[in-house]
Amino acid sequence: MTGRTAPIVGFDLDMTLIDSRPGIKAVYDLLAAETGTAIDSDLVVTRLGPPVEQEIANWFPAEAVQVVSDLYRALYAEHGVAGCVALPGAHEALAAVSASGGRTLVVTGKHTPNAKLNLDALGLAVDGLYGSVFGPDKGTVLREESATVYVGDHLADILGARAADALAVGVATGPYSERELAEAGADVVLPDLTHFPAWLDSYVA
Repeated sequence: MTGRTAPIVGFDLDMTLIDSRPGIKAVYDLLAAETGTAIDSDLVVTRLGPPVEQEIANWFPAEAVQVVSDLYRALYAEHGVAGCVALPGAHEALAAVSASGGRTLVVTGKHTPNAKLNLDALGLAVDGLYGSVFGPDKGTVLREESATVYVGDHLADILGARAADALAVGVATGPYSERELAEAGADVVLPDLTHFPAWLDSYVA
């Protein structure tokens, strides 16, 4: 890689590298059954990204949020992982970073042990994993790792990249369109990760 700087690239997890909606929906349905609380799991999976506590707060009183969130995470580890699939281009995107001599990180709002279960189940190998961080807080991790690029599907991922002075790459595989990601300040917007290796080639050249 003479004359090039090896990239350090962070990726979000849910709806960036993996489609976790089927698994998450199944777990919220289980959670509703176990707690006797009505939860619209179809609505829940349209707004993935923030920590579980933020979603749980929409359905349970404040004093129950932490206990129910912990129950959700336990149910997810047992019942949610099998429902998740790698998004198109996910394996190739990680491989492209490695082939360029760079390092890959996953920086996600998901509970770290559950994120690892997802990665292992789908054979998505990364050099570093950091969970339970969202929005600008992702920037702290990215800065500590000297990340040069952060890839995500959520508007809050752009804030994380900005907080680390990293290039914000948006992928329109989550709740936001290419136009919305661009308007929120993403430096680069891709339809999905299948376009990432070609973009990375041009970036490191």
